[in-house]
Amino acid sequence: MELRNNDNKKRINTAKECAFLAVFVAVVIAVQIALAIVPAVELVTVLFVAYSFVMGWKRGMLAATAFSLLRQMIFGFFPNVLLLYLLYYNCLTLGFGLLGKKLQTTVKLPLIVILSCVGTVLFTLTDNIITTVWYAYSAKAAKAYILASLSVMFPQVVCTAVSVSLLFLPLWKVLKRARQKL
Repeated sequence: MELRNNDNKKRINTAKECAFLAVFVAVVIAVQIALAIVPAVELVTVLFVAYSFVMGWKRGMLAATAFSLLRQMIFGFFPNVLLLYLLYYNCLTLGFGLLGKKLQTTVKLPLIVILSCVGTVLFTLTDNIITTVWYAYSAKAAKAYILASLSVMFPQVVCTAVSVSLLFLPLWKVLKRARQKL
């Protein structure tokens, strides 16, 4: 099935789009499952950053929403986690999708690394807010939760810096080729 895209008068093959989106989300889920046993190590951020940078914010947000919903089926349903993932990954993909559109063919890796690390900090801060409000933690419990989250946040920021530094450019090249075939 093909639809006409009014933005650039190019035909869009919706079957290819759906298949590509499904494969990408499956890869993200597989990577998260594979690395779930290793604390503070994750590659989901670099995957979404590269995907939305190349594919755009619309495709990025579709992937982020599908990932957030599918993840609940695999890891169990937790409303606060669903809210966190829907908010964070959609904002992340929106931001990097718009950045990719603005930079077009240029990749400013240091900027992408820094913004990815800031995003990782925002993920933890957003989790702290959502979880403490959702479960109505007392001030003492909220403080304990927030302090405990810092021991995970700092290694995650380091992991994000390393993974984006090493993997963004290869992912960018692969996704650019894939986008040309869509």
